Amino acid sequence: MSNKVKKNAVRAGAIVAATTAMLMVSSPAFAFRDDGDDPGPGLSVAETLGLYVVTPLVLFAIIAGLVMIGDKSRKRSD
Repeated sequence: MSNKVKKNAVRAGAIVAATTAMLMVSSPAFAFRDDGDDPGPGLSVAETLGLYVVTPLVLFAIIAGLVMIGDKSRKRSD
Protein backbone atom coordinates (compact mmCIF):
# COMPACT_ATOMS: atom_id res chain seq x y z
CA MET A 1 0.00 0.00 0.00
CA SER A 2 1.17 3.46 -0.76
CA ASN A 3 1.65 6.08 1.92
CA LYS A 4 -1.30 8.11 0.63
CA VAL A 5 -3.68 5.12 0.81
CA LYS A 6 -2.54 4.37 4.38
CA LYS A 7 -3.22 7.97 5.42
CA ASN A 8 -6.69 7.86 3.89
CA ALA A 9 -7.45 4.55 5.61
CA VAL A 10 -6.32 5.89 8.99
CA ARG A 11 -8.32 9.09 8.44
CA ALA A 12 -11.47 7.09 7.51
CA GLY A 13 -11.02 4.83 10.54
CA ALA A 14 -10.68 7.83 12.84
CA ILE A 15 -13.87 9.38 11.43
CA VAL A 16 -15.81 6.13 11.87
CA ALA A 17 -14.52 5.68 15.42
CA ALA A 18 -15.35 9.28 16.37
CA THR A 19 -18.84 9.04 14.87
CA THR A 20 -19.53 5.76 16.65
CA ALA A 21 -18.33 7.19 19.96
CA MET A 22 -20.52 10.29 19.56
CA LEU A 23 -23.58 8.17 18.78
CA MET A 24 -22.97 5.92 21.78
CA VAL A 25 -22.53 8.83 24.17
CA SER A 26 -25.60 10.70 22.90
CA SER A 27 -27.97 7.72 22.94
CA PRO A 28 -31.04 7.94 25.21
CA ALA A 29 -29.83 4.93 27.20
CA PHE A 30 -27.22 7.16 28.81
CA ALA A 31 -29.62 10.01 29.57
CA PHE A 32 -29.99 10.91 33.23
CA ARG A 33 -33.33 11.84 34.78
CA ASP A 34 -33.59 15.19 36.46
CA ASP A 35 -34.94 15.36 40.00
CA GLY A 36 -38.07 17.22 38.84
CA ASP A 37 -38.73 14.91 35.91
CA ASP A 38 -41.66 12.89 37.25
CA PRO A 39 -44.48 12.27 34.75
CA GLY A 40 -47.97 12.12 36.13
CA PRO A 41 -50.59 9.45 35.49
CA GLY A 42 -51.70 8.88 31.91
CA LEU A 43 -55.03 9.89 30.43
CA SER A 44 -57.91 7.46 30.18
CA VAL A 45 -59.55 6.74 26.82
CA ALA A 46 -62.48 9.02 27.66
CA GLU A 47 -60.17 11.86 28.71
CA THR A 48 -58.09 11.45 25.55
CA LEU A 49 -61.13 11.47 23.27
CA GLY A 50 -62.59 14.46 25.11
CA LEU A 51 -59.36 16.42 24.90
CA TYR A 52 -58.35 15.63 21.32
CA VAL A 53 -61.70 14.97 19.56
CA VAL A 54 -64.67 16.50 21.38
CA THR A 55 -63.05 19.77 22.49
CA PRO A 56 -61.82 20.74 18.98
CA LEU A 57 -65.20 19.87 17.46
CA VAL A 58 -67.06 21.97 20.04
CA LEU A 59 -64.67 24.90 19.51
CA PHE A 60 -65.12 24.58 15.74
CA ALA A 61 -68.91 24.59 16.12
CA ILE A 62 -68.82 27.67 18.38
CA ILE A 63 -66.54 29.60 16.02
CA ALA A 64 -68.55 28.56 12.95
CA GLY A 65 -71.78 29.59 14.70
CA LEU A 66 -70.37 33.01 15.61
CA VAL A 67 -69.22 33.54 12.02
CA MET A 68 -72.62 32.55 10.66
CA ILE A 69 -74.41 34.89 13.09
CA GLY A 70 -72.09 37.74 12.10
CA ASP A 71 -72.61 37.01 8.41
CA LYS A 72 -76.43 36.99 8.71
CA SER A 73 -76.49 40.28 10.60
CA ARG A 74 -74.35 41.92 7.91
CA LYS A 75 -76.66 40.75 5.10
CA ARG A 76 -79.73 42.24 6.82
CA SER A 77 -78.15 45.68 7.15
CA ASP A 78 -77.36 45.86 3.38
